[in-house]
Formats: sequence, C-alpha cells, structure tokens
Amino acid sequence: MTLREWAWAWWRKATPVPECRTAVVPTRPVTPRVTAKYLALYTYLEHRYASNVVLTFEQMEALLGFALPAPARTDRDWWTSPTDDLDQHSEAWRVACRTATPNLLARTVAFERAL
Repeated sequence: MTLREWAWAWWRKATPVPECRTAVVPTRPVTPRVTAKYLALYTYLEHRYASNVVLTFEQMEALLGFALPAPARTDRDWWTSPTDDLDQHSEAWRVACRTATPNLLARTVAFERAL
C-alpha cells in the first residue's frame, strides 16, 4: 500500500458518514382571508416596504385585471368603511394592515400602513 492509498483509507475511516435523517417539509404558508378577486391587490400591498403606497385607479385595475366598480369611483365610503357584502373588497388592504384614503378627484388611493 502506498502512502497515498494509506492516507485515503485513513481519511475515509476518520470522516463520519452522515446519518440519514427525515427530510424537513416546509409548512404551507397561511392563506390570507382575502377573496380571490382582490388577492392581487393584497399581495401587492403586503410586499411593499414603504409605509405609504399611492395607486391610481388605472394601476389597481391593471393589478386586478378588471375595472373597479362604479361606487369605487364615486363613493368615499367604498374605500373607508368595511363592508358586509359578499365582495369584501376592503379585506385586501385591511389584511395587509393598511388603511385606504381615496382622492376621488385625482383618481388615486393612498394605502397607509397601520401601526
């Protein structure tokens, strides 16, 4: 046996073989209680670092993939008051821990992080 073969054999004996362990399976992320219709808006707001995010109506429509309903363009309460209807649009920003402040004349909404 050469010195190289001896060193290789000694190294293989000295190096422990790792044990087979069970794989760690990541848990599923918690799904927010936002309707699928407004999930894109929630995801956008949730992943913004800024405390204040201002979006135009057109930007929101591009995110959502559909036009905002008529009350969103004319009624301030649509943005500021929680709803009991089946749509539950306000959950998109409330679950993302934000408050909505609309500017209907400028056609924008400021989403501020609630502390």
